[in-house]
Amino acid sequence: QVQLVESGGGLVQPGGSLRLSCLVSGIKFRFYDINWLRQAPGKQREAVAHITNDGSTNYADSVKGRFTISRDNTKNTVYLQMNSLKPEDTAVYYCNTEGLRTTYWGQGTQVTVSS
Repeated sequence: QVQLVESGGGLVQPGGSLRLSCLVSGIKFRFYDINWLRQAPGKQREAVAHITNDGSTNYADSVKGRFTISRDNTKNTVYLQMNSLKPEDTAVYYCNTEGLRTTYWGQGTQVTVSS
């Protein structure tokens, strides 16, 4: 059974930092690309960052220079380091990966940026 479990969300002040984790099980993790996405209240879900199985990365323009995606294949975990957080980063953050026939999602973790 494929599972993705996000953690690390919380309340942070503007300008602060958080590190999200996505623990993956049930697949040969090192062969899979992993995505981070987010959904803010009343808005569509948007892609935030992507990491390939060989470690190449891509970012949404809105987070470039502030967020960093990385992976540790020994821990089956993908991280999203978020710095210089802004109120507009407030959202539920999800990780996902594409299987052969379906997309696997985690349950999400809430990030709230507020003073």
